[in-house]
Amino acid sequence: MMMKHAAAFAVALGLASPAVATEWNMPTPYGDTTFHTINIHHFAKDVKAATNGALNITVHSAGSLFPHAEIKNAVRSGQVQIGEFFLSRLSNEDAAFGIDSQPFVATSYGDAARLWAAQKPVVTKLLAKQGLMPLFSVPWPAQGLYTKGEVKTVADLAGLRFRAYNAALEEFATLAKASPVQIEAPNIPQAFATGQVQAMITSPSTGANSKAWDFVNYYTPINAWVPKNIVVVNKAAFDALPANVQKAVLDAAATAEKRGWDMSKAEAAAKTKVMADHGMKIVQPSAELMSGLKKIGATMLGNWKSKASPDALAILKAYQGG
Repeated sequence: MMMKHAAAFAVALGLASPAVATEWNMPTPYGDTTFHTINIHHFAKDVKAATNGALNITVHSAGSLFPHAEIKNAVRSGQVQIGEFFLSRLSNEDAAFGIDSQPFVATSYGDAARLWAAQKPVVTKLLAKQGLMPLFSVPWPAQGLYTKGEVKTVADLAGLRFRAYNAALEEFATLAKASPVQIEAPNIPQAFATGQVQAMITSPSTGANSKAWDFVNYYTPINAWVPKNIVVVNKAAFDALPANVQKAVLDAAATAEKRGWDMSKAEAAAKTKVMADHGMKIVQPSAELMSGLKKIGATMLGNWKSKASPDALAILKAYQGG
């Protein structure tokens, strides 16, 4: 009788084991109302549907599982299998990661797409050395300037405590004679309320999501750069998946990238309107302001080139068509 039960148990176990789902955890830095996170939730659903539940990705948004600065290394170390982060956060590792956050290099979606085409092979190679593989990348809307008073020249930024989210923006603020302060997106309202920061450059998406009208009055669409988030997977975890599940992940990633770019384009206009509807003054930048900002951008690009790796310089050369 015991043998019979053991045999039945073994048969049951054999039938059940292929149906056991692989569970992945995915930390992301932004909240659930951010279009990047909405897109990632779609991606996770697409993977689950395409694999008939064989792979289930649980999204942990707004830095709830790991803070933004730790997400990449959490994926690299295998603490989680997949994650999203702001690509240019890695610019201290190699300038190739930060070219999309250099002011006035790529300022439109068309430019951003061409830059990503040049950047992706290099980023893929660099991440592979860390056991990581990029799945997809999605841009933020072009970055604009948020201030309490109207900014007519670069001199108006001098002395302001300026929110920074990466090394390029720290350098930008310093060159504008402002004081950079590192603040993550979820903490923006509190940082303004407590006087930690007085101005920022960020997307209309982040501006509207953080209810910028509560703490600043002016938005100036300087379209300084079009930075990207990237979703990466631990290569060993990906390689452990069956071939058909791998294909489903890659297919869902390709769909998410296209959908994300489309969402970003729609977001730019929609969120600018939200800010205007809440009383913010949307002011087109003066020629004098843009001239001053572009001088800062030229200085930064020169500094970037002087420190850039051959890989990073190759991206710029390919993008500029040289």
